[in-house]
Amino acid sequence: MDTSTFGIPLFDEAHAALAEQIQALMDGPDAEFEANLAALIDCLETDFRVEEELMEAIDYPALRSHREQHARVLATLHALTPGDLQAGRRVASLILPWFQLHLATADTALAIALQVAGRAANPAPPGLHQPPAAAASPAPAA
Repeated sequence: MDTSTFGIPLFDEAHAALAEQIQALMDGPDAEFEANLAALIDCLETDFRVEEELMEAIDYPALRSHREQHARVLATLHALTPGDLQAGRRVASLILPWFQLHLATADTALAIALQVAGRAANPAPPGLHQPPAAAASPAPAA
């Protein structure tokens, strides 16, 4: 899967982990779908929280619309009925195109704003929640 890189390690690592999670959800067997979905939701929640804290730290003007995009995706994923694999796979097939568009638009604009604010080299403000790399990795196949 092609994912954009921003030259901001925090973003690049988080987005690569998300891409892996999405691929695991798409390619995984039905028996692993629920576990892979839970891992993706956890990864998204962590990534979105970090992005939103960064936006708050630089008083980002598009914070509200960016946060709303995150909230809509999470609400859709949380609304899936456990065990409804047909609906789950349908939603999963929409995540990758959304993610690629979000990277190309909202996250690119945020990366530029962080660079302008001088936060690209070390974007995390003190006390910012940063996920450990292992937590962002896809769950191993059972």
